[in-house]
Amino acid sequence: MSGKLGEIIAVSAPSGTGKTTIVRSILNEFPELVFSVSATTRKKRENEIDGVHYYFISEEEFKKKIEQNEFAEWEKFYGYYYGTLKKFIDDTIHEGKSVILEIDVKGALAIKKSYPNAVLIYILPPSFEELVKRLKNRMTESALDLNKRIERAKMELSLKDKFNYFIINKDLNTAINEAKILISKIIKGVNTDGNKSD
Repeated sequence: MSGKLGEIIAVSAPSGTGKTTIVRSILNEFPELVFSVSATTRKKRENEIDGVHYYFISEEEFKKKIEQNEFAEWEKFYGYYYGTLKKFIDDTIHEGKSVILEIDVKGALAIKKSYPNAVLIYILPPSFEELVKRLKNRMTESALDLNKRIERAKMELSLKDKFNYFIINKDLNTAINEAKILISKIIKGVNTDGNKSD
């Protein structure tokens, strides 16, 4: 081990922007990247594995961890708690490995507060109208939940300029390739001014 800390890379986007697909492709391309598994109080979905997709814990346990300041960031939305454990990030980067977080927008900004050197990447939809269309086409939530997601997306999109880089997901394969090029440069410490968001 060289003593060099690993990078912290947070990838965010409103729901329906393709963030999960892009992050999975990045992880396939860069096996040296460690995926940060968040803790949540929401119920496990059929295809999810505890400790792989999330750490599924009780609300009581989550609140205890908040009191003990164990989260780098946490938030309650859609009635459930979500959070990133400091110990996971600290252990990973001190081993010289880089960690990638797939995280909501406010969470990413909280990570930046805890870890000022973290790199934030925002995945943008081609337009707000296209995002709404994608959310409707998923047909995974009730009308009430859909409206909540749309309102939240408006808030999240208003924060995009606080991110280091952005990628517009108009075509998924193009967005994945752009993300891989950017991640490669970040890991290698190459200057990446090309698509800086400011």
